[in-house]
Amino acid sequence: MFGVVPKPLWARRIAPDERNRIPLAMRCLLVEHAEGPVLIDTALGNKEDAKFRDIYGIENEGPDGRSQLEAALAEAGYAPKDVRVVINTHLHFDHAGGNTWVEGRKDGRTEGGGEGTDRPSVLPSVRLTFPNATYMVQAGDLDFARRPNERTRASYLPHNFEPVAAAGRLSLLEGDVEVLPGIGVRLTPGHVPFHQSVVVRSGGETLCFLADVMPTRHHLPLPWIMGYDVEPLRTLESKRRLVADALDQGWWLCFEHDHDVVMGRLVAGEKGTELVDQVPAPGRLVPSG
Repeated sequence: MFGVVPKPLWARRIAPDERNRIPLAMRCLLVEHAEGPVLIDTALGNKEDAKFRDIYGIENEGPDGRSQLEAALAEAGYAPKDVRVVINTHLHFDHAGGNTWVEGRKDGRTEGGGEGTDRPSVLPSVRLTFPNATYMVQAGDLDFARRPNERTRASYLPHNFEPVAAAGRLSLLEGDVEVLPGIGVRLTPGHVPFHQSVVVRSGGETLCFLADVMPTRHHLPLPWIMGYDVEPLRTLESKRRLVADALDQGWWLCFEHDHDVVMGRLVAGEKGTELVDQVPAPGRLVPSG
């Protein structure tokens, strides 16, 4: 008996390159708030060496040795010193790496690190990227980051968050909370145990910055969950609740890692939940499939 070999899923999703990598964005969200600019996630920053950047195929160079995040802020009319609040959805290097920066980065490896581990050390020249900001993250995620294991160590790099803690600029959150009028965080565990998404309400509209609970539009189907997630069944339940609220309340969903689509809304279609009103990334077309 012979079966039909299905078309590979990547062929109708995202084709990998010769090293089995797919293109992803590192999208941050700037909210212009009455209390000052609020930045949600900070991407990678400029601290990692050439080997690290090659492994992940990172393109993040900005002017003057900084990153594309600082360049994007400048286009919006802001300098890093203007940012008043930074919200980290979690402390992985691609979400919190831009919390700090170094001047005159060297491309040698960073050795040493946490007691009893081979974690990277905190680089001595690290500075806070946003010196006037309060940085917010779930207290549980900071604790989880400080106690890595073989599965999580490569994602939690101390030079992205320990200098912030040492400077007294960390505000540790406990669960779902409104951090500023119109801006709240919502626990969406699964990717890591204390992952949070950010919900922004303004002018009768609601936007949810999903981060890694649904990193791209391709992860909208409930069982489509990243292999990186440490608790995939919790991710499933987080997604189930988010999708229900987004459908019921007409939310915009903003994707941090989707290469082609910034955001869209959900509707219940004949074949399940569908993404409509898709907003393409700059220079991209809204995909048809």
